[in-house]
Amino acid sequence: MRKSALFLVFVIFLSAYTVCAYSQDKQLTDIRSLSQKHPDSALIILKKKYAQAVDSHNDVAEAQCLQQMGRICYNQGHYAQALDFYLHADKVYNTVNIPNMLAANMGEMGILYYYNKQLPQAAKMYSKALAIYQQNNNLKGQAEIFGDIGHLFEKRKLYDSAFYYQRLALKSYRQANYKQGAAKIYENLGSIYEDLAKYDSAYANFNQSLLLYQENRNEMGVIEVINNLGDILRKTARYPESIEQTRKAMALATQSGNIYQLASCSKDIGKAYELMNRMDSAYHYAELSRRYSLEVYSKDGANQTAFLQVLYDMNKKSAEIDRLNNIHKLNRITTLAVVVVAVLLIILGMVVLSRQRFKIKDQNALAKQKQVEHSLMELNFKNQKLEEESLKQQLELKSRELSTHTLNLIKNNQFLESIRSTLQAMVKEDKRDQKKQMQQIIVQINDSFSHEQHWKEFTTAFEQVHQQFFNEIKKYSNELTSADMRLIALMRINLDSADIATLLGISTDSLRVSRYRLRKKLNIPQGDNLTAFIQAI
Repeated sequence: MRKSALFLVFVIFLSAYTVCAYSQDKQLTDIRSLSQKHPDSALIILKKKYAQAVDSHNDVAEAQCLQQMGRICYNQGHYAQALDFYLHADKVYNTVNIPNMLAANMGEMGILYYYNKQLPQAAKMYSKALAIYQQNNNLKGQAEIFGDIGHLFEKRKLYDSAFYYQRLALKSYRQANYKQGAAKIYENLGSIYEDLAKYDSAYANFNQSLLLYQENRNEMGVIEVINNLGDILRKTARYPESIEQTRKAMALATQSGNIYQLASCSKDIGKAYELMNRMDSAYHYAELSRRYSLEVYSKDGANQTAFLQVLYDMNKKSAEIDRLNNIHKLNRITTLAVVVVAVLLIILGMVVLSRQRFKIKDQNALAKQKQVEHSLMELNFKNQKLEEESLKQQLELKSRELSTHTLNLIKNNQFLESIRSTLQAMVKEDKRDQKKQMQQIIVQINDSFSHEQHWKEFTTAFEQVHQQFFNEIKKYSNELTSADMRLIALMRINLDSADIATLLGISTDSLRVSRYRLRKKLNIPQGDNLTAFIQAI
């Protein structure tokens, strides 16, 4: 039972919404019909409906009113005002997310740009609208944009492209079964063939357009196409038939009261009589066309005056509304500012009183905190000092260990050197067995000069004292050998050349050669001291 009641409420709500939407569309259609004869009255009505839509927050109705006001201004030749309405409508359509309405508004903006001779902007609008229609599979909308793009190419006299897009439009209209649109495309194709002087094809397309217009009872379309058929007949020298067709158009224009078409038909009949050398009839219809044209201009002038007055009143009223809104906004801002200042003053007074009350407590707490921080700082300072002293003692100990280790190496090597010299002298005495034994001892002594264990211990002690030294020296060259690193380490602890030669187990001449090769590897300029360079790292 409850589900049935909810469903009934939903159906009633949906029906009410549909009726409202239908009523809104019906009103806009009536206003569109009114705008063809009385654009000033239509604009006044639309302005009221627009204000109602804004007050009721009906974004869709707001955008539709703006779009229709733009269309009226465009039809009256006020392109700047029309563009302003269209752009405003585009902004609203983007917020309500109704793609087809947005695309339709873009298409109308493209037409406005086209007739204002801004062809690149027109093409841009057409492309955006077409993309939206294609995304939503709107065949009718696609066909309309294809036709408009065909007009662009026709304007540039790119007739192949114009034909291509007009035929795409015709195909889409046929798929959508929209004969009214197909009639317009046949008319467009006839105009292109007429521009190319292909009058048979033009006549065939105009005739097809006429049949569709008659089927859909489009009086304006029928009059225009019959008049076009008369033009084709006149251009192919079939003057009597041309006059007959144009008279039909003229009769229909008389019935509908379309003075503009009467002027056009009279002018075309006059041209036909002129080509037939019937100058009296030609003059009669030329004069008739002139009188109709004057009547058109007179009515257009009156309509334009009334329309401009409406636009002026609208702009004046809008300016006054904006001024009042600005004053109201300024008053609201001023009132709000006064209230905010008063509240801030009250809060400030409360804060001052509160701060006075807690000031003593804060000072006491701050004093205690400072005492604690001071004690902690003193303690940290003492700890830091103790750590520094400890590190200093460790460094001094390591330095003494390195020096002691180095001296032990020197003494050991000096001792071994003296033994080696003595044994070499004994070898020269030429005693066979003694010579062999002595030679073995010399070999063992030579091996002890390059014993790696002593150097590993030395390197470990050196790196503890001179941290990261080997990494820094390697930045100057990638070609340093282990022998080079030993020589550099001994130079870094500032040993003299004799001690270095003894530790390395080489002569002073060999040491001089090693120092020269090391200088080249480190790219030290000539004249710079190698020892000073190493000590500076």
